[in-house]
Amino acid sequence: MKTPRPAFTIHTLESPFLEERLQRKINEKTKPLGSLGKLESLAFQIGCILQTDQPILKKPQLLLFAGDHGLAAQGVSAYPSAVTWQMVLNFLNEGAAASVFTRQHQIALKIIDCGVNYDFSPHPHLLNYKLGKGTKDSSIQPAMTLKTCTLAIENGREIIKTLPGNSLLLGEMGIGNSSAASLLMSRLIDLPIEKCVGAGTGLNETQIQRKKLVLKMVLERHSPSKDPLTTLAALGGFEIATMVGAILQAAEENRVILVDGFITTAAVLCAYHLYPYILQRCIFSHCSHEKPHATLLKFLDVSPLLHLDMRLGEGSGAAIAWPILQSSCRFLCEMASFESAAVSTKSR
Repeated sequence: MKTPRPAFTIHTLESPFLEERLQRKINEKTKPLGSLGKLESLAFQIGCILQTDQPILKKPQLLLFAGDHGLAAQGVSAYPSAVTWQMVLNFLNEGAAASVFTRQHQIALKIIDCGVNYDFSPHPHLLNYKLGKGTKDSSIQPAMTLKTCTLAIENGREIIKTLPGNSLLLGEMGIGNSSAASLLMSRLIDLPIEKCVGAGTGLNETQIQRKKLVLKMVLERHSPSKDPLTTLAALGGFEIATMVGAILQAAEENRVILVDGFITTAAVLCAYHLYPYILQRCIFSHCSHEKPHATLLKFLDVSPLLHLDMRLGEGSGAAIAWPILQSSCRFLCEMASFESAAVSTKSR
């Protein structure tokens, strides 16, 4: 029996009239055709997402989803699980890279406790959606129940409903979550786990080989399933599942979704298997130095904006790419046309 999928209304954004209007407006700017390169296709995409030829990005929100992973007990990370809660405190104290970059670009930063193994004091930038103190060890049993996975998705939905603006940036924190992302990638796109594993937080070659063996054992324990929710529950994390819900709700609301690195792209992969049209709303900020990320982007048939060899996570790549989105909208809305500037067009 197929697991019922969460009920979202996410349709194609294809609109010939709007697309024609956007492309004509881009072409009529005072520049040679195509001379702004990817900024032009980016402006076109954002216009389609926001359903206007005057796109203005409003009140961007970087949501940093945090959660612990029982699988971390198998030594798949170079850092202990305590780093998850320690880094959450670092975010709240505005000392992390994501804190610096969001502050630089005036992006609101919210940390979501989806399931960190720590009890935090109330904080204005911390949202409590804790589903437990970390998932179960997926090498022994499913990371979470299907019921809990569904609740996580609903939590993500509710979070987005409370937020202003039309732009969502994705971030994450959770020791062990690159392993969860590798497992989801392997199962959902049917690739050998060896092609889905990277160094994560900085494993050496011997540690990477061990990580591959552990993750192979996890996949052997759980029966293959074509159902994305069943796969997410068995192999994912509280923060990844909550992020899936946020992505789906943001897509339903036609918000611009700026994706960060490998783990956030794995969450997009899960959401894509539920509702493929979410990809029309997603912009991929960069290609991570985490090796499987490039393969995952290729599977989704998307092109990242930047190649900076970053592999930090936290939404850092999304925050760095944010000004590029702003520039694409600015040229579309503010740049003169040949007609308004009384500039001659190209001779035929």
